[in-house]
Amino acid sequence: MITFVIAAPMSGSGTTTVTLGLMAALKRRGLSVAPFKVGPDFIDPGWHRAVTGRPSVNLDGWICPEGFVRETFAFHARRCDVAVVEGVMGLLDGIDACSDAGSTAQVAKILDAPVILVVDARSQARSAAALVQGFAGFDTGVTIAGVIFNNVGSENHGRILRQAVEAAVPEVRVLGCIPRDEGLRIPSRHLGLVTAEESALTDDFRNALASTIEEHVDLEGLLSLRDQVSTFNPPLSPALSHEGRGGLIAPRPSMGGVGGGCNNESPGGQPPPVKGGGVKVAVARDEAFCFVYEDNLRLLREAGAEIAEFSPLRDQRLPEGIGGIYLPGGYPELFTDALAANLGMIAGIRNAVEAGMQVYAECGGFIYLTAGFAGIFPIATRMLPRRKALGYREVELISGSLIGPKGTVARGHEFHYSEMDEMPPEIERLYRVRKNGADLGLEGYRHRNCLASYIHLHFGSCPEMATTFVNNCLKFHCKQ
Repeated sequence: MITFVIAAPMSGSGTTTVTLGLMAALKRRGLSVAPFKVGPDFIDPGWHRAVTGRPSVNLDGWICPEGFVRETFAFHARRCDVAVVEGVMGLLDGIDACSDAGSTAQVAKILDAPVILVVDARSQARSAAALVQGFAGFDTGVTIAGVIFNNVGSENHGRILRQAVEAAVPEVRVLGCIPRDEGLRIPSRHLGLVTAEESALTDDFRNALASTIEEHVDLEGLLSLRDQVSTFNPPLSPALSHEGRGGLIAPRPSMGGVGGGCNNESPGGQPPPVKGGGVKVAVARDEAFCFVYEDNLRLLREAGAEIAEFSPLRDQRLPEGIGGIYLPGGYPELFTDALAANLGMIAGIRNAVEAGMQVYAECGGFIYLTAGFAGIFPIATRMLPRRKALGYREVELISGSLIGPKGTVARGHEFHYSEMDEMPPEIERLYRVRKNGADLGLEGYRHRNCLASYIHLHFGSCPEMATTFVNNCLKFHCKQ
């Protein structure tokens, strides 16, 4: 299997457009493409799925241990011809200034995969070669195997770029020069690009992307990179096979020195078995609730859950026979009228919570449970003109909950433009939250067996969360 990482010196270089074009062009050739996204972003993976027809999986070396990143990559890339990994921000940008933690470079090293650098060549010529040379020599653990110049102004501009790189950095192959084309730009708004659910990728747009890549990028040269650098093709270990997940996670230092990754796990990483068989878990998935880590769902399934998707926008009632509900993030603020008007679904959610069902909600799902919608939490939510929160988070459970016992440590991220009224003191707080070692206070709110938070937790940071949640859903279901 051929694996490569598409990265850039900085955000806004056209990485997503180039990645989508490469995926479309490779698929047009009859190759099966496994898509991946570095970091916690959920919008780009939606576009990947629209082009490849396969779920795109987030790979994050800060949120999840390296072993999990390697093994989930192997699991999701199995039986594919090519794995395309889109980077995040600049190649070297991560959680701090002195390490590669949380960066695209870190994931490239974990996967031992070559990097294709996408450089916005607008307003530069020979200087672009100095930029490429700097990136190629900055971290010897990262292989910059090729460069694709974007926003090239003319054939002469492209010729200068090629000559400059060939003279200064001959080990980096110039794979293409893509001309400026505003018609290939993807619309954006307050949380970044619009989602694939909102703006369908037309056949014309997909074909235009593929044709642009075929005309201006050396695909044969790209695919031949496997002969120059190592390719990541590990055997699929039992950790991600259907036989079990033993040995998946190794302990690691925790941010702020509290515990290790998932501090309630055994040295072998073997999660407790699900008791008594599987249970159905309802997961909200539609235009309003479109952000959920694919690995969260996979780990729930492996823990014994049958995932029953439903739409709070269109369905009048919850799926039958469920033992729990998962309300992931998304854009409920764009569908306020439709969500608030669906009184049947709101009543179903309220009844489930008051009956003691296990309900886990994050970000957009949390907003849906506040006043104006389901009203489980007696506070109002409002949108702001500027971003309210963005960044990695680590949480420690200060009390046992539906996702783990007291002391459980997990990681995720927070990203929203909304804010809420202050939660009444009688509502229990379950999370001690940290950012870069700094204590951000208490969050994670519980009403009965409903846990809601702004933070998107990745179950891969502590797989026991999935098992605990499924076990608790099963216990509730068996009591009915």
